Order: sequence, then structure tokens, then C-alpha cells
Amino acid sequence: MAPDTPRAGRLRLTRRELLLATGAITAGAVSVYLAADTGVNPRSRPEWLTPLYPFEDRWFELDGNTIHYVDEGNGPAVLFLHGNPTWSFLYRNIIRELRTDFRCIAVDYPGFGLSTARVGYGFTPAEHSAVVEKLVLALDLRDLTLMVQDWGGPIGLGLAGRQSDRVSALVIGNTWAWPAQGDVQLERFADLVGGPIGAFFIRYFNAFVNVFIPIGTARTLSTDEMNAYRLPFPNRESRRPVEIFPREITASAPFLAEVEAGLARLSDRPTRIVWGERDLAFQQRHRARFEELFPRHRTVLFANARHFIQEDEPERITTEIRRLRSSN
Repeated sequence: MAPDTPRAGRLRLTRRELLLATGAITAGAVSVYLAADTGVNPRSRPEWLTPLYPFEDRWFELDGNTIHYVDEGNGPAVLFLHGNPTWSFLYRNIIRELRTDFRCIAVDYPGFGLSTARVGYGFTPAEHSAVVEKLVLALDLRDLTLMVQDWGGPIGLGLAGRQSDRVSALVIGNTWAWPAQGDVQLERFADLVGGPIGAFFIRYFNAFVNVFIPIGTARTLSTDEMNAYRLPFPNRESRRPVEIFPREITASAPFLAEVEAGLARLSDRPTRIVWGERDLAFQQRHRARFEELFPRHRTVLFANARHFIQEDEPERITTEIRRLRSSN
């Protein structure tokens, strides 16, 4: 059964958050300036990636893209999918704990993390979903537990609907999986951040990293942690993948409609809904829709967590994945 419904939050920043955002933009701009020549090269681990990410790098060549992923541990497979502007680094604390009993796979979409994109790649969610699907098929992943959050929701649930026989269980964090038309909050975000003003700040100041990651986490990330999110995007051209995602909230309506249609093929899967209640983006109404779509769900609310629940509550997420697999 789902828990009582809390009052939905509003998309509003406190004075502290505004000050934090302003300082983050300044610090991020300086950091990027100093690291302007530290771009990601195919099949190499950059010097700025700290011991916080203690995994073996794996690579997959696909249609001209060089895809980086981690594949740690043995046991039932768990696939972790990130959103914008993060990468597999987001799941590091969860993977470190689960790899003793599970096979943990986390992939970077082309243009994110350590993955590089071919010339002409469009960085759309439909393309990312197809890339991850081909990786799942190449690795022949079965009896799969899929964890999604942010854009990982449509990307992952899209491929899960297409490959439903390979997916045994779902872990759904703060996300959505249907067209955003009619959702005033998401439409406004797409118009503002996905428009010319948002694109300018993303391209020139890495603003999606420097603003939304601090605002989207309840705890303060360390300098090394923030650099792991900043430095995959060292220059304007490298930030195109981040810039494109916000406009796709509305522009990818046909893809999102396909994702929504595919959810029916997953409706009988055991599901954990793990939800940060202080998220400014995805709130109670989005969570309630997932609860209706997946009758075999158990909802776990994180009262103090914001959008990036993997940073705020990795231990509790790890516990819920273990419980989900043991009960399945």
C-alpha cells in the first residue's frame, strides 16, 4: 500500500538556494576555466576522476559512439540509469555496497560521463534509450532489476517496455514516463531552461551542473564530487548534451507517448518507488501516477532528500533493492 500523500511542493527557491546557485555558477566558471583542457578522450580515465569512483572502466563501441559503463560484482543483475546532467558516478555509493551480492551495471549515455558521441548524434532521449537497449542485448542481461531517476525514467522504462521479458523488477526514483503536455510545471521548465536563456547559461557557465546539482541535493557535495560532475563538460561544445535535455521535455512527446504505452507490459512487476519529498521537479502527483501504474509497488519516502536521491540516501536505496530482490 502507498503511504499517505504529503502536500505537493512548489517550484520556488529559498534565499539560501539562490545564494548557493549564484556562488555555484561563479565557482563552476572558475573551475571550468582552470580545467579547460581536461576533456574526455575515448577509452581513457581522466586525471580528475578521483578514488571516489573505484571501478573498472568498460567500453562498448556502438554505431560510432564509444560507450563507457561499469559492470561490477556477481549475482542478479541491476541496471542503473542516470539523468541530466549526471552519469554513472551518481550511483557509486550504491554500487560499492551492492556489488558483493549483485551484478551492478551503470552506463553513461553518449556525451555524458566518460562516453563520447559520434558526429551527428542528436543527444535525444529516444537515441539514448536505443543505445542502452543495444547494450542490454549485447550483454544479454536477463532477470534484470532496473533503477531509474530523472531522464533515466523515460530512457529506462522505454527500453524496459520494449524488452519486458528481460525485466523482473523496477526501482523508480523521482522521474516521469509520459508526455509532459498539460503539466504546467514541466512545461515552464522546458520553456525557460530549454529556451535561449537557459541554453546560454548552460553553454557558457555549465549552469545545469553548477546550479541544479547543489539545489537538487540536501547535503553539500565535496569539491571532488562536484568536479566529477563538472569536468565531463569542460567547454561549450561538450555541454550540448546537457542543453538539449530540457527542451526535450516537451519536444520528445512522441517518444514519451511510446514510453507510456509500454508501461502496460510492465504493470505486474514488483516495484519500489523511492522518492525524495523535497524535490522541486517531481512531486507527489508524479509519484501517485506511478503508484497507480504499478499495483505491486511499495513506496519509500525520503523526507529530507531532494532530487538526487542517490546522493542523499544511498544506504536506504541499497537496502530497498536488497529487500525487493529477496521478496521477488
